[in-house]
Amino acid sequence: MASSFDDWQHRIDAVWQDAALTDDDRIARIDALAAELGEEHPVALFERAGARDSAGLETEAEPLYRRAIGLGLDDQRRTRAIIQLASTIRNLGKTDEALELLRSEHEREDAAALRDEAAAFYALALASAGEPERGLSIALTALAPHLTHYTRSVTGYAAELARD
Repeated sequence: MASSFDDWQHRIDAVWQDAALTDDDRIARIDALAAELGEEHPVALFERAGARDSAGLETEAEPLYRRAIGLGLDDQRRTRAIIQLASTIRNLGKTDEALELLRSEHEREDAAALRDEAAAFYALALASAGEPERGLSIALTALAPHLTHYTRSVTGYAAELARD
């Protein structure tokens, strides 16, 4: 069973990597692949949501993300779904909910593999909420460990921004 799911995921990944597809073609192909897993499979719902989100169809993506999360995803997909849902609802004007989702995900220990990704979208949501300094602090804190030089300085500046 795992190998057939791996094959399915490989085919999904190929659709995402095909730059020649239009948004409508990508949605149609992902929907067809998602149907193989069933209408209520959380990973299929997640992929369908992502296809619509990528095409700018946030209002269609939102309920699919919510169902996928509610039905249960593996830890990495769950974090990705939370980030993508939060970004989607931020674009739909639900900034407070997006902030709460991203704050929780950014602080969640199990989300360490995608902590920087959560930080990036948390920073964007903070900027949308009128807190750009706090958002910059979150972004700089995430960036600092990746720097070749100035890690300590950037970390200090990020902490200073957070205090202000």
